[in-house]
Amino acid sequence: MRERTLVHLPGDLARGIDKLVGARNRSSFTAEVVRRELKRREQQVAVRAAVGTWKDEDHAELAEGSASYIDKMRTAEAEAERQRLNQLTSSKNA
Repeated sequence: MRERTLVHLPGDLARGIDKLVGARNRSSFTAEVVRRELKRREQQVAVRAAVGTWKDEDHAELAEGSASYIDKMRTAEAEAERQRLNQLTSSKNA
């Protein structure tokens, strides 16, 4: 459902929007930008509320950094996939 709202914009902003998306698309453009900014601000509030909830001792697997952890996970997955493929090809050749 759409709700009609009157928003006053400085002339340069209105002209900039019109130039970019056209005057007939001003509302949808404004809604898109407001939606994105609202989501960003809600995420900021959530991050602030979560401060202090992460405990390093609860996540020992990340002691060497998240990139190292991800690399190890990907290596393990690749090795498991290689073993599965080897089993498939071995059973086909038997």
